[in-house]
Amino acid sequence: MVKSDKAKAAAQIICQNKRARHDYAIERKVEAGLVLRGTEVKACRAGKAQIGEAYVQVIGGEAFLVNSHISEYTQGNRFNHVPERQRKLLLHRKEIERLEVDTRQKGQTAVPLQMYFKDGRAKVEIGVGTGKGAVDRREDIKERETRREMERALRSRHR
Repeated sequence: MVKSDKAKAAAQIICQNKRARHDYAIERKVEAGLVLRGTEVKACRAGKAQIGEAYVQVIGGEAFLVNSHISEYTQGNRFNHVPERQRKLLLHRKEIERLEVDTRQKGQTAVPLQMYFKDGRAKVEIGVGTGKGAVDRREDIKERETRREMERALRSRHR
């Protein structure tokens, strides 16, 4: 069975940060490459990665994914990787500079939204946004409820 080009190009999601959209108002998204070691790639392919507590930090003109967790590869040997190390992100210079300027503003933060393989390369989708307060979350819930009610009304009217 031969896979088509579209099937190969589809991203294989490793993990997602579902809390990010709940806790932050995401204003902009950036795709970045992720520098991984051999056993980290194998662990990611096995789905052993977590980015729930992770964030992006610019250090010395380079972007890093901090506080992400990729479990040790079970078939790895003594050269296995450290589960919680800083992982370098591959971005263009202007993207790093813009990310640094955005995160220095009050209330702005960069969080990973999802980690995935695209064309065999590890990628991270980064969301830049501000933290939501309790009031903002309540407004989101109200908006979602009204949208659902409108959809129900439209569906019942068309029957």
